[in-house]
Amino acid sequence: LLADAAAVAAQMEAVTGAEMFVLGDTTYGSCCVDEVAAEHAGAEAVVHYGPACLSPCGKLPVLHIFGQQPLDVGRCAEAFRELYPERRSRVVVLSDVVYAHAMGELEQQLCPEYPNITFSRLECGAPPAPVLPGEERRFGRRFLVEAPGGLQDCAMFYVGAEGLALTSFMLTWNRCPFSSFDPTTGRGRRETLNVNRALMRRLYLVERARDARVVGILVGTLGVAGYLALLQRLRELLRRAGKRSYTLAVGKPNPAKLANFPEVDIFVLVACAQNSLLDSSDFYRPVVTPYELELACNPAREWTGNYFTDFRDLLPGACAHVELPPPIPAAEAFPDVSLITGEMRAAHLCDPPAYQPPPNTALACRDQTRALAEISPAASFLESRSWRGLEQQLGQTPVSKAVQGRRGIAIAYEDEGCEQ
Repeated sequence: LLADAAAVAAQMEAVTGAEMFVLGDTTYGSCCVDEVAAEHAGAEAVVHYGPACLSPCGKLPVLHIFGQQPLDVGRCAEAFRELYPERRSRVVVLSDVVYAHAMGELEQQLCPEYPNITFSRLECGAPPAPVLPGEERRFGRRFLVEAPGGLQDCAMFYVGAEGLALTSFMLTWNRCPFSSFDPTTGRGRRETLNVNRALMRRLYLVERARDARVVGILVGTLGVAGYLALLQRLRELLRRAGKRSYTLAVGKPNPAKLANFPEVDIFVLVACAQNSLLDSSDFYRPVVTPYELELACNPAREWTGNYFTDFRDLLPGACAHVELPPPIPAAEAFPDVSLITGEMRAAHLCDPPAYQPPPNTALACRDQTRALAEISPAASFLESRSWRGLEQQLGQTPVSKAVQGRRGIAIAYEDEGCEQ
């Protein structure tokens, strides 16, 4: 959509009289509203075009323009009938935001035949009213469940292509069978993703988080409401669990970036619901979600079969919030055994004393890096490393012409002689 952005902004500026800025890139996921870039331009509101995770923002009002991708409603209804031949089936219909414009027509075709079908509605921003009994509000979708056994008695039908949104839905509502219709191919199918296998993989990462001693908190969003409260909660949780934590802002995580922190045992990503489930199989260290870290470090939280990808569900007042239990002395705690290494580990929350700097009444001018290293273990570790990352060193590097480098492979460069 970037190719048409300038023309659209010019027309909007001519009609509204407001000054328009085109934000063509984002530091984090493209599904999130980039409030930080908008504030750099002094914006008072944001118009977000394209796919969106519908996570509420904390500062600026947002208008979402999802777009309208083509959808063959007749073929979609036919695929639904093939997947659900029983007319009394209880099915909840979800859709990608780019196909929300056609859900009304699909509802008109299916509701006369399926009396127990339920269509979800998109909900942008914070909920305008309290949640009703039996009402489900997640991922910017809202629908009412009237089944006697609740949502677990319903099936899910998703209109859209396979992606992060569908994976997040399936893990969250893991007790519901899923089917989908891909508008690009015109085919419906029953989703064969082994949710149990995926959950087993996530629970393995929980066990890795229990073994970790140094945790890196990756800031994956600066616009989703509540991320600062979650950062504070994670720091407190890790502090009381006896683990060291470092907060890192590296933009979009990739293996090369996170490999610069070999002292970190595991990372936790604070991002929107769609970007939290990061496949870390290629990473040097695993990356878990805030819910998985709570399962690992909060003894009061037990695995119930429910999975939460939206970190706002963990905050006070939310549906999945669990208070931290009071700390107990280490002598009264029961030891735990790691299922991965077989070593003993602590399984309780302690309350370590806060750091108290040594008293010093003399004022002295010290090197900033060394002063920081004296009070920060992370800075002390980085100070001892021979390679500290790429540094600009403006004005310190002599200017020289480019020369041809070595050719070949590391064990036999072309300019090296062969030893007999």
